[in-house]
Amino acid sequence: MPAFSLEPSQTARCAELRALAEERLRPLAEKGEPGRVNRPLVAELGRLGLLERLFTSGALDLCLMRESLAQACTEAETALALQGLGAHPVHAHGTPAQRERWLPAVSEGSAVAAFALSEPGAGSDAAALGLRAEGEPVGRGAAEGSGAARWERGRADSEAPGARAETQRSGSESAAPGSQAGRESVWQGAEGAEGAQAGWESVRRGAAGPSAGREPGSAAGAPARPVAVPDGASRWRLTGEKCWISNAPEADFYTVFARTTPGAGARGVTAFLVPADRPGLTGTALDMLSPHPIGALAFDAVPVSADDVLGEVDRGFRVAMGTLNLFRPSVGAFAVGMAQAALEATLAHTARRDAFGGKLRDLQSVAHTVAEMALRTDAARLMVYAAATAYDEGAPDVPKRAAMAKLLATETAQYVVDTAVQLHGARALQRGHLLEHLYREVRAPRIYEGASEVQRGIIAKELYADVELS
Repeated sequence: MPAFSLEPSQTARCAELRALAEERLRPLAEKGEPGRVNRPLVAELGRLGLLERLFTSGALDLCLMRESLAQACTEAETALALQGLGAHPVHAHGTPAQRERWLPAVSEGSAVAAFALSEPGAGSDAAALGLRAEGEPVGRGAAEGSGAARWERGRADSEAPGARAETQRSGSESAAPGSQAGRESVWQGAEGAEGAQAGWESVRRGAAGPSAGREPGSAAGAPARPVAVPDGASRWRLTGEKCWISNAPEADFYTVFARTTPGAGARGVTAFLVPADRPGLTGTALDMLSPHPIGALAFDAVPVSADDVLGEVDRGFRVAMGTLNLFRPSVGAFAVGMAQAALEATLAHTARRDAFGGKLRDLQSVAHTVAEMALRTDAARLMVYAAATAYDEGAPDVPKRAAMAKLLATETAQYVVDTAVQLHGARALQRGHLLEHLYREVRAPRIYEGASEVQRGIIAKELYADVELS
């Protein structure tokens, strides 16, 4: 890849978003309850137009948004990212009806999405999924009087386009007044900033084609491929568990990956769009170190049909990997944003802290440590931007670059935040301190969306594949 740098207008937009996050988003984040979905915060992201950009932007744009938000408000960054992760499969692989039903509500912040891949026995080994999708032959209905039968009878009404979204919208307007028409957006071209907008359009031009928030090679407006229903089955029952699912159990719908063909490994997995009100679907919140909402889901013969399939039957692993290839570089951007926040806090602290007859920064060991923090942060940022640009350009080595970006950035952020805590001393561990918050936030990205060890495995696999082809 050639040397990479942002346009001045892009840098200005990022600064504008950081300021907006400080002013509009952090106050809402501070009112939220750790471990719970902060719906007023999600609604504000929608009013500012940031959620809508999840479906119109490329990977680089997504990285710039996530990095900027992470520097000012990690809660807002995570809320935005989880909306994108949960809803991207609907955008990229959903039918027109699925998209019409859910994407407008996700964009305005009235519906919360979740990506349900991990299980108690299938974390890093995602192809070992155990959630079963047991097929029902055509013509075989649910037992009369059962919850599934009532669901089938009421489905036409409950899943009519806009029905659920309208219910949620009416509940959210009191907490977050405003409308689509009056939406403010730092990313959609503010009046009087024609030069900045022109520069920002240069980013969007790279995302306006096949890679605009979709898998490389898929046209943004192309209809979804028809669902191939095996052996005459058009309905399934989902039975099993999902665990460590962000936004569970409070999400309004889940992108769920289940095994439709036993013993087929990654080739026997199907992606389903499952609304949260399906009979047999229950969930519990998990008390985790990370402050964002995480929970477990239980599926007790949850009914789904061909209308709920995302993409094709038995091709769901491609849906999952395509989504992760887009979001892995932006996980790195999240990590870079946290590292930058920790670095800036450390620079300020060491410049004013009196110690040993001078300032902390006068100690060579401290100054060299801060230099190392800055060096690693900038290196990680450049790798994230390069991976995102490769995705937007449809480069063939996206899996390798995405894995490298996530690995380097998340490991770097862990080092930078931990070192910042060390240089601040005990004050950094006091509840409510910025670094105490970052210390809890920074650990999870090294695990979710592919642990560091998985990323190393992907990198090695891609490298050796190149050797075998040469």
